[in-house]
Amino acid sequence: MPWPSPQLYTAMTHTSHTHSTAAIIKTYGRYLKLEKNYSPNTVAAYLTDVAHLMDFCAEQGVTPLEVRLPLLEQFVATLHDLGIGAASQARILSGVRSFYRYLVLDGYIDDDPTELLESPQLGERLPEVLTTAEVDRMEAAIDLSRAEGQRNRAIIEVLFACGLRVSELVNLRLSSIYSEAHFVRILGKGNKERLVPISDSALHELDLWYADRCHIDIKPGEEDYVFISRRGRHLTRMMVFYIVKRFAALAGIRKPISPHTLRHSFATALLQGGADLRAIQAMLGHESIGTTEIYMHIDTTTLRDQILNHHPRNMNRDKGEE
Repeated sequence: MPWPSPQLYTAMTHTSHTHSTAAIIKTYGRYLKLEKNYSPNTVAAYLTDVAHLMDFCAEQGVTPLEVRLPLLEQFVATLHDLGIGAASQARILSGVRSFYRYLVLDGYIDDDPTELLESPQLGERLPEVLTTAEVDRMEAAIDLSRAEGQRNRAIIEVLFACGLRVSELVNLRLSSIYSEAHFVRILGKGNKERLVPISDSALHELDLWYADRCHIDIKPGEEDYVFISRRGRHLTRMMVFYIVKRFAALAGIRKPISPHTLRHSFATALLQGGADLRAIQAMLGHESIGTTEIYMHIDTTTLRDQILNHHPRNMNRDKGEE
């Protein structure tokens, strides 16, 4: 698991507290990994957020245990001066808040200095989504005569049909796909399992991929992974990013696209089709319904049509009622 940057250790040398900052950061990392059950990538992200604070503490000649609200407000101003955007500032502050909650929980400090700390205001930013036609164009842009062609088509279809995170896709196992029941078992964030329905079209693309997959010399220990490279190892997240971006470009799609766009598109299509928000929450693996609501994006045209078609005043007018 990645640990703090060299700059972080520079900050650690400034502590005069009984508890060394280095030891605190180390135990915090263990807390995130073992008690919060976060993935290595998530742990690394939280530690990177704390590293920003440690760099600031080093410049101010204080330890994180000595930080109070005015200094944190100065820290936020410093992030702004560095040209860090509001969304990135908010993410860093979320990690800093987590760190101070841990310090209170473990008895390093009595009061949380981040309680009254305000986050930068974020404008409403709706996520990009793809229509079904655009997904079809991406799949049509794939050259199926190439060895990896059917694999790439199956990747795009499974992402769109199941709404998986890219980390969930690259770790998908053959033993977790229940074709007859039309479900896949997903190990999501925090090692929490969930069952997600899978469509006939996605299963069909997978079956075609299996016919190609059986000709690959798969490395020992990789046999159960669904998506394998030509070298016989399971795909990385970056490889899937490259695949999705490449075929979006070939399909003439100019939106900023990533594997997560297909997850947004999955959720949006379900919502527009009338699916219950709680059901979408369960399929996405969100702990909070609030997160699911943020995911949802219905364009203004769809919203207008829903109101015009279903509001009782408009329905009465269509029937010629006064």
